[in-house]
Amino acid sequence: MIPFVREFEFAYGRCDAVAPQIRRVVAENPGPFTFTGTGTYIVGEGTVAVIDPGPRLEPHLSALMAALAGETVSHILVTHTHADHAPLARPLADALGGVPILAAEPPILGQDLADTGEEGFDLDFSPDQVLTDGDRIEGPGWTLEAVATPGHTSNHLAFALPEQNALFSGDHIMGWSTTVVIPPDGDMDAYLDSLERVRQGGFATLWPTHGPPITDVAPFLVAYRDHRLAREAQIVGRLEAGDQTIAEIVPVLYAAVDRRLWPAAGLSVLAHLIRLSRHGIVRGTSTGNADLPGLASRFSLV
Repeated sequence: MIPFVREFEFAYGRCDAVAPQIRRVVAENPGPFTFTGTGTYIVGEGTVAVIDPGPRLEPHLSALMAALAGETVSHILVTHTHADHAPLARPLADALGGVPILAAEPPILGQDLADTGEEGFDLDFSPDQVLTDGDRIEGPGWTLEAVATPGHTSNHLAFALPEQNALFSGDHIMGWSTTVVIPPDGDMDAYLDSLERVRQGGFATLWPTHGPPITDVAPFLVAYRDHRLAREAQIVGRLEAGDQTIAEIVPVLYAAVDRRLWPAAGLSVLAHLIRLSRHGIVRGTSTGNADLPGLASRFSLV
């Protein structure tokens, strides 16, 4: 069982000091994929960086501007280009007088992937500076280092704060829920590799973009990974029982889950099946793309 953490004190639009050098403002965009809403982080004092400005909501922009009054924003960082993380970056940068926006190179996606049953992609997002793994930015008393964590999306970055031995984990690791991995941009092999990388980082605290921090990090990450592998074993079990399609698998494995989440759950099942296909455990009859089985494909054990 994953030791989820879901309780925390916040109010929409309020700027809370949550740790030394870290403040958070939560946007009012609650939902089945965003929990209570997007938590935008302000790192530092005096000269600061902003992480994940969030959705394009005027009240959230106003709250961030009030929280940043009297300070110099040196950088705006974005963990990935989903629509609950990236769209407010440009309006905030412009309102602050042209602050540079930093993120990984956005994925090249078709318009049909803008809405994936999760929060969708911000197809208009373009950073001013492309970050790659290990890139650092600094301010007075703080350092942020880009940590490539692909899987949830191909361009997902987390940001380490060495002064606090902390990691802003974006959507890669969340305390309130597991993370959705949606092909073709999301990849389960990459996700599991990134999870292991974070585990090896030995961080004392994880600050997800949604929900409260994770402070008992090591056992949480073990449980997080074990859940993924157990889900994969359940999928294999359904194939052994005679299921051949994702439409047959999801109602069984996610019977206790809100049905609004079933479309996204189906995509995560697909991500597992693609991984199993790569490893020679499952055979998928593709639909459309000969190299990538889809939701309507039929699957069987090899």
